[in-house]
Amino acid sequence: MVWQYRSYQQPPSGSSRPVVLDVKQEDVTGDGIRDTVYLYGTKPQEPSGFADGITLVIQDGRTHYRTTVNLRNNAGYGARLFLGDFTGDGTADILVTIDSGGSGGYVYAYLYSFRNHRLRELFDAEKYSRSSKFKVNYENGYKVSVASPQLDVLFTLDISHKGAEYLSPYYREDGELKQPVQGEVLALGALYPMVTDPAGIRYDLMSLQRIIGTYNADTLGYVQNLLTWKGTAFHSSRLSVAIPPVKLISHY
Repeated sequence: MVWQYRSYQQPPSGSSRPVVLDVKQEDVTGDGIRDTVYLYGTKPQEPSGFADGITLVIQDGRTHYRTTVNLRNNAGYGARLFLGDFTGDGTADILVTIDSGGSGGYVYAYLYSFRNHRLRELFDAEKYSRSSKFKVNYENGYKVSVASPQLDVLFTLDISHKGAEYLSPYYREDGELKQPVQGEVLALGALYPMVTDPAGIRYDLMSLQRIIGTYNADTLGYVQNLLTWKGTAFHSSRLSVAIPPVKLISHY
């Protein structure tokens, strides 16, 4: 049986029928008429925020015909929509973001174009994470290198502030590594629309991936990648690394 999404009204709490998780209106077909975009899902444990069976539904503003899009990863927390032009064609695209809720802090994200009623996937977080690879190595002198062979860039983090309890398993007293030690850059943890056009009519994507040491809770920093649409795909236009702050008093 296929559930017919008929209205904005949500069933009573505890129902297993689909409910509206988010709804936005914008012209996503390019005909100049605002369309309505829904995220539906079931919430078996309200009010936890978790939903499964999350489905994207696009209602044409002119004909009211509805197109259903099944998402590859369709369960998680805080499912939300953002509508904006990422390709520069003057028509809003559809960004779907879902938090996984796991200890890794991953995010599922999909960006679609529906111009001329033709669905086209522009971005998939899972595919992006598979292609966005980094090598994280501890180096002599209490340093950690974060390298992207794909983009031919290298970042160096200073971890000397972490103290003897953290450093002594890896380093000798003179700062030389006892043995090779690797960290990791995790899969996509956040994805945000960014306005980089001064006129504010086009968006880029800002992706964040967490850099960890030898265990998941050891956050060393974040890889930030500004992604700009270049005709057929998103390409990195600015790559940087952000580091968490340390207590100022430790340096005095």
